Amino acid sequence: MSPADFTPRPGSLYGAVDLGARKQALEAQARRETTAQQTGGVPAQVIDVDDASFATEVVERSMNSLVLLELTVTRAEQARDYSLLLEKLAAENAGRWVLARVDVEISRQIAQALRVQNVPALYAIFQGQPVAVVPGIATEPQLRDWLTQLMEALAQYLPPPAEGQEGEPASQEPPVDPDVLAAEQAIDAGDLDGATAAYERLLARSPNNEDAKLGLAGLGLIRRTTGVDPADVERRLADPADVAAQLLAADFEMLSGEVDAAFDRLVGVVRRTSGDDRDTARMHLLGLFDTLPADDPSVVKARRNLASALF
Repeated sequence: MSPADFTPRPGSLYGAVDLGARKQALEAQARRETTAQQTGGVPAQVIDVDDASFATEVVERSMNSLVLLELTVTRAEQARDYSLLLEKLAAENAGRWVLARVDVEISRQIAQALRVQNVPALYAIFQGQPVAVVPGIATEPQLRDWLTQLMEALAQYLPPPAEGQEGEPASQEPPVDPDVLAAEQAIDAGDLDGATAAYERLLARSPNNEDAKLGLAGLGLIRRTTGVDPADVERRLADPADVAAQLLAADFEMLSGEVDAAFDRLVGVVRRTSGDDRDTARMHLLGLFDTLPADDPSVVKARRNLASALF
């Protein structure tokens, strides 16, 4: 995706920098791998479906149980993060419903039959019919609320929840820090200054707080791109000496979720420049690292590449 394909939205930390969403996805990935190791492969409550298997795996299965149909593009990084969240919820509700995943780039007939306009999208299929839908990407709290209402509506048809599944999940997330909540609310309202102040208060109380560090770095990313015309950045990229355009292009790639592309772009600038330009690109890349957890695989890989480019 080029910078021209993305229009920044100041009201949200979009994509890979969305208030630690990537960190949560990594944690979900770890849980999925543990489950897969225990079951010898893909978790039993998650199945891959294509045009040929749809009738059996979704329609027929839904006659006696609930199927949540995920329509996605598996190569898209943001969609993968969403898939990990759905797998986490499927594991928590094992036995009550099955997650059926369709890659719409491979299986186009299913998306056409459901008249899907955008992916990812999530459908609840019961007795051969879609009974509810979550268009686009919902947050974890939104998905939990949607699932709760769905389970209540279909309670008489579904098996009872296993121990620890009634109501809230057995393992509760720690309470959200009030300043993190204040920052999220400020971001939703488009108040970047208010969000910055909330994160700075949190850092004053807890200098090593990762949520605050990620949030402030993400806000800086949004500030740098707000009011910038992506098409102008794309045009400026034709000049290999325009380092500032390369930095902005990397910012737009981060916002669109193309983390590896952003990192590779700046490592490339470091490799082919020297002096102040090289140092500027290096510092900018280090700043982008701060928008993600330190143990994010893309950050670890890019740090190795940066070291190779420098030495």
